[in-house]
Amino acid sequence: MFYHIKELQYEAKPSRPDPVYAKKLQEVLGGQYGEISVMMQYLFQGFNCRADKKYRDMLLDIGTEEMAHVEMLATLIARLLDNTPLDVQEAAYHSDPALAAVMGGMNPQHAIVSGLGAMAADSVGYPWNSRYIIASGNLLADFRANLNAESQGRLQVVRLFEMSDDPGVRDTLSFLIARDKAHQNQWYAAICELEERENDIVVPTTFPAHLEKQEVAYDFYNLSRGEASSQGRWAQGPSMDGRAQFQYYSKPGPFGPKPVLPLAPPDVHNTMPPMSKM
Repeated sequence: MFYHIKELQYEAKPSRPDPVYAKKLQEVLGGQYGEISVMMQYLFQGFNCRADKKYRDMLLDIGTEEMAHVEMLATLIARLLDNTPLDVQEAAYHSDPALAAVMGGMNPQHAIVSGLGAMAADSVGYPWNSRYIIASGNLLADFRANLNAESQGRLQVVRLFEMSDDPGVRDTLSFLIARDKAHQNQWYAAICELEERENDIVVPTTFPAHLEKQEVAYDFYNLSRGEASSQGRWAQGPSMDGRAQFQYYSKPGPFGPKPVLPLAPPDVHNTMPPMSKM
């Protein structure tokens, strides 16, 4: 059960209306790496967690905080749309034709669909969907996905910070940027703890090694013109799990026989008839 506390986690008040910027902010609310995504991802991982209760608590703690971030951004977007004079929208078109062409000015759905409120959609109006989230039941895989989500999300918020000169907007985003830093550190700490506990870094850690082709398990194949990739850590030295040595192959293959498929039955009608003898 969740309880709603009737205060924001942090202030979300712009200095002035800006419907064009409100449209941009939709990306970090309802986009692939937006706050709705991380909220749902962490909560579902927590709901499904069958492991140590500390991991379940961590997931639900951070997922619940992300609810607060959704509320903050929804409030910020609504306030950016509030009391927007018509000349603000017109100025966005006339002062910068390139911006008008690319951004299209104000998102018309903010006026038509949501009544000057935020929407569960990205910056081009594509609706948020649950395909964005990962909740596999494997904590190591999920925590790595969470670290990626926080990395991409923080990157996008930082870019939006640079796009605004509104001190109120920047103040709100600076809080979110700091919390994303905290969460990246926390997910990385959890990843390291699991790797140490499992004594492995490869997901899943439970698959028997003798059932995989060990002779190719640490090879790097050069499939480019040139061999710049041979200089990377991934191409030489001990493997990252400490169980073997990386092997670099400049000209790999061939690996197996050429595929030969039989002709399809005539009633499928997708093959050429046999060539007639001359």
